Amino acid sequence: MQEKNLTEKDTSIYYKIFGSGEPVVLIHGFGEDSTIWDNMVSGLEKDYFLIVPDIVGSGQSKGKVDRISMESIAEDVNRILEKENIQSCFMIGHSMGGYATLAFAEKFPGKLKGLGLFHSTAYADSEEKKAGRKKNIEFIRKHGAAKFLQQATTNLFSESTKTARPDLVTETVERYSNFSPSSLVAYTEAMMNRRDRTEVLKNFPKPVLLIIGEYDTAVPIEQSLKLCRIADFAYIYIAAHSGHLGMLEEPEFCLKSIQDFLSGK
Repeated sequence: MQEKNLTEKDTSIYYKIFGSGEPVVLIHGFGEDSTIWDNMVSGLEKDYFLIVPDIVGSGQSKGKVDRISMESIAEDVNRILEKENIQSCFMIGHSMGGYATLAFAEKFPGKLKGLGLFHSTAYADSEEKKAGRKKNIEFIRKHGAAKFLQQATTNLFSESTKTARPDLVTETVERYSNFSPSSLVAYTEAMMNRRDRTEVLKNFPKPVLLIIGEYDTAVPIEQSLKLCRIADFAYIYIAAHSGHLGMLEEPEFCLKSIQDFLSGK
């Protein structure tokens, strides 16, 4: 594993590199950092060249978050690819990372061999979803990031995971409890303001991976199944015991899903 930084002006993007072979970029989601992928990295690094960044404002990546958007995240990832002299790659994004992956597909379509939406969607927020995000912003500003994430992260797990593996839930909440309120607010606003990219998905000519959580309350399975009819060439996997964090709840299943997708099985 190599640790690297891409520094430009007032921004420093931290990313890790693993293995060798076909390039694969893994983009984490809201309230997480690159360590969310650890279970997947350990199973993929022997066969692939993995690039795993921290989004600005998460983990070890620093910079102004007030201008962050799905497009800016995509541009940051593209700068990493340019630095690593990578012409094309597979890209898989979890949740908010999936929104950024679709933004990348729109801006740099020729650079993708395939894309993955891991508990993510191409749809824009509904008005109901936007109202919920506005309430989240109010809560974060009033009570802070740690208190918000304690509640929000816990709710991302399925009920069966919370019952059978309370230690996993507690460890995950504690791992990501150090976010700044400004980062979480900026991410929430960026997700709320993102565009619908179902046309991007519909017109994407390469393979698409959809990993869906049976009990995902953040991206409900009903919404995810609609995407299956939009993507022209989709690999569809439903994690039967997972909520929104299948890479932690069912790591073996999710790893096998990614491996099958990347290998074209």
